Amino acid sequence: KSSWLNCLLINPRLPRRLPHVLDLHEIELILSKIDVTKNKGIRDRAIIETLYSTGVRVSELIAIKMQDIFLHQKVLRVFGKGSKERIVPFGNRAAKDIKNYITAVRSLLARSQKTKDCLFLNMRGAPLSRMGIWKIIQEYVKLAGIRKKISPHVFRHSFATHLLEGGANLRDVQEMLGHSDISTTQIYTHLDREYLIEQHRTFHPRW
Repeated sequence: KSSWLNCLLINPRLPRRLPHVLDLHEIELILSKIDVTKNKGIRDRAIIETLYSTGVRVSELIAIKMQDIFLHQKVLRVFGKGSKERIVPFGNRAAKDIKNYITAVRSLLARSQKTKDCLFLNMRGAPLSRMGIWKIIQEYVKLAGIRKKISPHVFRHSFATHLLEGGANLRDVQEMLGHSDISTTQIYTHLDREYLIEQHRTFHPRW
C-alpha cells in the first residue's frame, strides 16, 4: 500500500540549505564601523579579521592560546572537532591587527589571573565566550546596517566561498576548514555556482 508517507521515506534526507555569506563589500563595511581608537575596537577588529582570514569556528577561536599563534609565519595552530590539530594561515591585515591587539590591549587585560593564556579576552581580562563573540558581531552588523542574519559562523562560510571564487583548490579549502569529509566542503562549490549565475545575470547583455 503506497502513500505520501512511503514516498517521503524513500529519501528522507532533506536537501542541505546553502549557508548565508557576506560579500567583500559587506565585510569591509562591518570593519569600517569599528572604532580602533579604543581598546575594545582594537580587540574587536582583530577578532573579526581572524574569523574572516582563517575561517576558524567560534569554538576554535575562543580556544586559541598565545602559544598557538605564530605572527612571523602568519599561521595559527587550531584544535578542531575531536581535538584534531591543524595549521591555518592568515593574511597580512589579520597579522597587523592581531599584533596591534596583543601589544596595545591584551597586555593590559592580561593582568587578571583569569586569562589562562587565551588570545582573546573580554574587557575584564577573562577568556571570551561564544556569546561574547556573538554580541561583538551583532554590534557591528547593526552599525553597518546589514539586515541579513549574521552569526560568527557566517565569516567561516564567507572565507570558504571567497577562496573558491578566487580559484582555490577544494582540497586545500577542506584542510583549512578542518573538514574530515570533502562533501562538507563541497557545499561551497554550490555557493560559487550561485555567484557565477548572479554575475551572469548582472552583466550579460541578453539575460
